[in-house]
Amino acid sequence: MVESIALHTRLKPGTEEAYADAHAHIPAELVTALKEAGVRNWRIWRSGLDLFHVVDVDNYQKMRHALADHPANVPWQASMAELLEVQDDYSGEDAGIQKVWELP
Repeated sequence: MVESIALHTRLKPGTEEAYADAHAHIPAELVTALKEAGVRNWRIWRSGLDLFHVVDVDNYQKMRHALADHPANVPWQASMAELLEVQDDYSGEDAGIQKVWELP
């Protein structure tokens, strides 16, 4: 069963263009690592400085653990850390944003 996980991150002011540009050029090895870790899809929306992610993944905690020290993810996370005030926690212990409601 695929999980849909919502996440929230926040950009540092003035980094909107750099963030969009980085995501226009995702490294192929990162895409491969995400897919190998069970990510089916990852979508990001931006409202001002707030970023909202929806990740469709086989097992969220397993994916986080698999990517925490992955050689394709570590440099990507370092570059994102320069752009984000609030960023994802790759400990694998989080569960994303709590779902309140879903259309039955």
